[in-house]
Amino acid sequence: MQALLAFLIVAYERSMSKAAERLGVTQSAISQAVRLLEDDIGMPLLNRSVRPLTLTLAGVALFERGRVLVEEAINLRGAVIEASGGIKPSLRVGMVDSFAATCGTAVVQKLLLDTAQLSVRSGLSPALGEALIHREVDMTISTRPSALDNVVNHPLLSEKFLVIAPLDSKPACRSVADIAMLARTLPIVRFSQRGHTAEQIEVALRRLKMNLPNRLDVETADMLTAMVAGGAGWAVTTPLCLLQGVRSASLVRRDHVAELHAGRELYLQTRKGEYESLTRDIFEAIRGVLKHQVVGELKAIDPLLPGLVHVHAWTEAR
Repeated sequence: MQALLAFLIVAYERSMSKAAERLGVTQSAISQAVRLLEDDIGMPLLNRSVRPLTLTLAGVALFERGRVLVEEAINLRGAVIEASGGIKPSLRVGMVDSFAATCGTAVVQKLLLDTAQLSVRSGLSPALGEALIHREVDMTISTRPSALDNVVNHPLLSEKFLVIAPLDSKPACRSVADIAMLARTLPIVRFSQRGHTAEQIEVALRRLKMNLPNRLDVETADMLTAMVAGGAGWAVTTPLCLLQGVRSASLVRRDHVAELHAGRELYLQTRKGEYESLTRDIFEAIRGVLKHQVVGELKAIDPLLPGLVHVHAWTEAR
């Protein structure tokens, strides 16, 4: 199984050195593992004469069948823990930054009750998705749904986009025409283009034929809100992102433009067949934090904000 896992990572990375780096072993150990498989099967699995490495027909066949076998073997641990009932699992969770900063502490306190050991990381949705696929985390809270067959998306929260601007800026934004007028006087402050929320905002603006020059983008939601509060520009954001920048939230004007017809969703994502009953428990714990803590905090910033979010009930996987 170790040799097969080494081969699968080589096939995915198209490089023995990268596979060795991911597994934390030497390149010679990876090469030896692949050679063992080739000797056992009786034919080459890799075309070593080209760079990056490619698979032979035998290698393609082993890759397709072998990854199913390895997936089942890796899932065995989770299945045994599920069946055992009384044993608390170790769990690795990835959270998108805006969720981690606003809900992370309350959710972690609940997760500690059901886990023997807990590891939490935060970041942008694309990176979290890669971490879930590569088994670096067991579940994620992400804004980007996965289309992979072995990943399950459970919708947690829908939130609509809103426009924020310096308090003294004009006009108040009630329509796309108002946004266009605002854009003529102030630059837009964007989220980093590496993030999924930034992609969604750009799609919404382009649909309205607003192709705005890129003069300033920032990494985090609290930095974005602070930049707007300081008069650097205006921005499109979400209620949860505004809550992340709560220190500056009262220093910006908050407008909802219905014509945007856009927003984002948060999902609890897991690999299919793993931690199924625990996943539902975690979903309900997160839902409780969103309904009873986050909605109240949004209302304290602006009574407008709770109406822009919808907390989902549990639904079967999709």
